[in-house]
Amino acid sequence: MYAMAFNVSKSCRYVLGRHSSVMATSTQFVKLYTPRSTAKMRSCYSCATQEKNKFELESHSSAAHVPAVTSQEMAVSGDRRGRLVENFLPFSNFLTDNYGRRHSYLRMSLTEKCNLRCQYCMPEEGVKLTPRAQLMSTSEILTVARLFVQEGVDKIRLTGGEPLIRPDVLDIITELRKLKGLKTIAVTTNGMNLERMLPKLKEAGLDLLNISLDSLVPAKFEFIVRRKGFHKVMEGIDKAIEMGFNPVKVNCVIMRGFNEEEILDFVTLTENRPLEVRFIEYMPFDGNKWNFKKMVSYQEMLDYIRQQWPRLEQLPNAKTDTAKTYKVPGFQGQVGFITSMSDHFCGSCNRLRITANGNLKVCLFENMEVSLRDVLRSGASDQELLEIIGAAVGRKKKQHADGYEPLDHTSGLPGPNDS
Repeated sequence: MYAMAFNVSKSCRYVLGRHSSVMATSTQFVKLYTPRSTAKMRSCYSCATQEKNKFELESHSSAAHVPAVTSQEMAVSGDRRGRLVENFLPFSNFLTDNYGRRHSYLRMSLTEKCNLRCQYCMPEEGVKLTPRAQLMSTSEILTVARLFVQEGVDKIRLTGGEPLIRPDVLDIITELRKLKGLKTIAVTTNGMNLERMLPKLKEAGLDLLNISLDSLVPAKFEFIVRRKGFHKVMEGIDKAIEMGFNPVKVNCVIMRGFNEEEILDFVTLTENRPLEVRFIEYMPFDGNKWNFKKMVSYQEMLDYIRQQWPRLEQLPNAKTDTAKTYKVPGFQGQVGFITSMSDHFCGSCNRLRITANGNLKVCLFENMEVSLRDVLRSGASDQELLEIIGAAVGRKKKQHADGYEPLDHTSGLPGPNDS
């Protein structure tokens, strides 16, 4: 699977060795990359101070001269009043970039390890893994998650490597579920361990599932992922449907010469199942021998499907959705397209990523990273950590490079885990 190995990018890493140097480094970073606001202004716009903002907003409203309202208007429900007040509150300035994009979706890699060796993801021999001591601990993962949720993140996706091979994954989900304001906990998995773990995953609080599956032919599946296990994945998908996950998303990386002739078979899967099959354009990194000729574009896939189902209809999408979704009339499920190569969606990006070793990536196609792990281990306060996060978000580019330069696999791989 993509996003397999998240080691430290040495040329871009911020190593904050001593607690005394944290604030100086943070301040310097903010001055260099985020001139748009002072620390005081950031505090005012932080979601951490929303209760204060709410009090000031209500006090100001009470003091202002406003027209009298009727008793009927006064009877607006408490929930609605709360929503109205909340809508006036600014989104965290720490998580808003220079182009006004609000980052409310955090992807956290729990491990670099994977029990598959997918050809589009990594070399057959695997990749060099980060020493365990340099990976984020459970408490560090939860500390970072709490801080991001406090600032407005309402969706967290757990990825890897393969997240379900991390021994404490159930404990992590259980603790995440306790975070006030976190609406959605999702997992992207290769499905190998899914069937046996699903009951406990749901009990812990898992909301959404993405399952990677690149072929419906067992022999071809084994060729692509270099491992056996096709039937385990299919059993996991069936179990997820049985347990009420809806939709169950199936991620399929389409590669010319490998599986493009199976596109119609994947669409057929949605006829009687509440699945969303998502076709992902093949993306580059330095270990998968990426070749433009292997990429099948969204438009080519769409045209191919419409030859079989001319009435294929496009569905409305939310502004921050990465997938362009379609449905065959009468089918229970739907299909989507992740068009990172042919039609990027940078303008509406609301995603941030934390690698397994604690690096913050503000863009999948950007090698620059900031080590939140080192900041945490230096004893930094929440405010100091927020300043560094805000500075990183502030330097996020308007869009990724048109050249799609391959990424160094030690700093994060693009693919199903990142869509």
